[in-house]
Amino acid sequence: MEISKHTPLKGEIKIPPDKSITHRAIILGSLSNRNVVVYNFLAGEDCFSTINCMQKFGVKIEQSDKSLIIHGVGLRGLKAPKEILDAGNSGTTLRLLMGLAAAQPFKTTFTGDDSLKKRPLKRVIEPLTKMGAKFSGDKLPLTVTGGNLRGIRYKTPIASAQVKSAILLAGLYANDVTIIDIPPCRNHTELMLLACGVRLDGSILIPPAEFIVPDCNIPNDISSAAFWIVLATLLEGSELLLKNIGLNETRTGIIDALAKMGAKIMITNEGEEIGEKRGDLIIQSARLRGIEIDAEEIPRMIDEIPILAVAAAFAEGTTIIHGVGELRVKESDRLAAIVNEFNKLSPGTYRAEGDDLIITGGKPKQFAACKTYGDHRIAMSLAIMGAAAEGVDLDDPDCVNISYPNFFKQLGGNFEG
Repeated sequence: MEISKHTPLKGEIKIPPDKSITHRAIILGSLSNRNVVVYNFLAGEDCFSTINCMQKFGVKIEQSDKSLIIHGVGLRGLKAPKEILDAGNSGTTLRLLMGLAAAQPFKTTFTGDDSLKKRPLKRVIEPLTKMGAKFSGDKLPLTVTGGNLRGIRYKTPIASAQVKSAILLAGLYANDVTIIDIPPCRNHTELMLLACGVRLDGSILIPPAEFIVPDCNIPNDISSAAFWIVLATLLEGSELLLKNIGLNETRTGIIDALAKMGAKIMITNEGEEIGEKRGDLIIQSARLRGIEIDAEEIPRMIDEIPILAVAAAFAEGTTIIHGVGELRVKESDRLAAIVNEFNKLSPGTYRAEGDDLIITGGKPKQFAACKTYGDHRIAMSLAIMGAAAEGVDLDDPDCVNISYPNFFKQLGGNFEG
């Protein structure tokens, strides 16, 4: 697919629902003692992987255009799958369901696509093994033998919401309290558990006597919104409205970083539902300057580093982003992808030094053919970079279907998607 230089963005673009929250609503809704309606769910491939896996656990899930009806089976109502659970490309599906499978009185086998088979699982296996689960190995395909779990106190230096969530899901079934000591990271699982009546004292989890999940309306995804925030900022004369964007403080690092660079982003109509803050964003074009971002800030924007790197290429001066080694174990080696592919569009702009990404802004941009590595965020970031400059030719645009099926339709001018 070839992307051309874009005109200024005017009006409103409809952003897809939050992927992370959709995953959790499907999983926890399946464990509810009552049926749960999930409004404004993300109809992307990753979330369908979670739906398909929960259906193989014996959960009935009905879909309409705008909602899911999940027939919850209760904490003890899951059935042994009759076939292998395929998580596709979704690390969230795999890691969270490993935690759930660890607590079930049967065996569960998982697999995934070639990309997922390369992603690290030991960080999840270690705490679940301490709780009493058994694993056939540390790579896909992987069999989990669940059973009676014990609560543990677990400390990890890795700021991973997926690891934390896997432990929390397993902890719902443990015979004692579970205590997790982990660096700050996304807290969507905790917020939804609190909405379900689970007691969370700090990181101490105490399951409720009856597990009831409320109906929920998913906010729109700030990670998906980030692409349009950057493009509107870069295209002179833009003024863009994005409604009902999730503003969970563990996810708004991209807004803070862009604001520090000089972006004009205004937040209005703020509210909250199922513990998740949300609001509307108004973005105007602006001139950006290079900044330095500390490693401690990265967990709040880890998925947005590729699109932030695009913004930095158009900024005046140098941007240094510290501590982004985790990018190497995402859907692709995103650090290598940024250096190898983004430099084709802006030669000499990007280099990696250890776990740091250094971006020299203001260099000339050019048209180029680029590889997406089958990674949705790399594909969309390259598309935005081309749209803000001289265009780009992408080898595998369909990989965006994982999180944002309507992305290219909207980039072509159909903002409703």
